[in-house]
Amino acid sequence: MSDTLLLNADAQPVSYLPLSAIQWKEAVLYMYHDKCNVLEWYDDWMVHSTSWETKVPAVIMLKDYVRTKTMVRFSKSNVYLRDSYKCLYCEEDVTKKTATMDHVHPVSRGGRTNFDNIVTACGPCNTRKGNRMDMRPIYKPYTPGYWELVRKRKQLPFEVRHPSWYEWLDLSEV
Repeated sequence: MSDTLLLNADAQPVSYLPLSAIQWKEAVLYMYHDKCNVLEWYDDWMVHSTSWETKVPAVIMLKDYVRTKTMVRFSKSNVYLRDSYKCLYCEEDVTKKTATMDHVHPVSRGGRTNFDNIVTACGPCNTRKGNRMDMRPIYKPYTPGYWELVRKRKQLPFEVRHPSWYEWLDLSEV
């Protein structure tokens, strides 16, 4: 489980895609090697070694800036995010569990598996389309930009492990 929010030296998460949350053990190593400043702690969580004890950090900020990767990796999650979790054939809302990826130009007819040929589809539409080419999505699939996906990701709920994360994620507490 990820328990510590990792911020860059500019106080922004290192990544939103996925959110830069790390395991508490890794956060303690960052502290031990003096690579971060702790901004928030878990008040009721202590860890011990034979010669050292510390509270577990809830939010840490790196001392050195890490350049943010803005290249978008092709993945199911990023396709669903690009399409705002909507079937691009019937425009029904889908969830991560009910969404499927559909090849607009079927693989059996030479289609490739990339952003420019894959759309989010609900199960019934994907089944109905099969390997036909006469069903068209409501818009042509495309390779999304990093900041477009970040904006869309911020509109979805995050798993917030500590109340202090809201301040750093620029989210309103629900």
